[in-house]
Parts: sequence; structure tokens; C-alpha cells
Amino acid sequence: MNVLSGFLQLHIELVYVVVLSIFLGIEVISRVPSVLHTPLMSGANAIHGVVIIGAIIVMGQADPHNVLALSIGMLAVIVGTLNVVGGFVVTDRMLEMFSRKPRK
Repeated sequence: MNVLSGFLQLHIELVYVVVLSIFLGIEVISRVPSVLHTPLMSGANAIHGVVIIGAIIVMGQADPHNVLALSIGMLAVIVGTLNVVGGFVVTDRMLEMFSRKPRK
């Protein structure tokens, strides 16, 4: 418990930024019409590629014997990749709704 309170005291600005970001995100998302949620979420999932690149960089800098860091990095790459692919699948399905069907 001492370690956590010490970390919070040293990084209180970081805590403020995270809490304010959560409130700002909730405010912004709550004002988006429901029609726009799918396109915005598919775009946001595609941007998740930044997490993949970050995880790869962190894994490259990690000690080869640090199994925990490498495991978490690999998990981040897998989950980030699934999120990116899911974003593109949702976008593709959404765009299919607007395409014309070929006449027979």
C-alpha cells in the first residue's frame, strides 16, 4: 500500500490527466448521435494500430530474459491486432450497406 501511495504522490498530475480524460471522453461520446457510433468506433479501432507499434517497440527494448514484459507485450500485439482487424471488418460491413446490389 505504501508503494501505491508513494507513486500517487509523485505522479499526481498524471492521475489528474487520466481522470479528466475519462470525464472528457464520456462527455464527448455521450453527445455523438447513435447513427455515428459505428463509423467512429471503426475508425478508433483502426487507430489502435499505434498500440501495436508501441508494444512492438517496448518488446524490442525489453530484456530478453524478462518473460513478464515480453508476455504482456505479445498480448498487447495480439489484442491490438484483433481490434484493428475488427475495426476494418465493421467498416467493410458498414460500407456494404451503402453499395448497390448488382442486377441480375
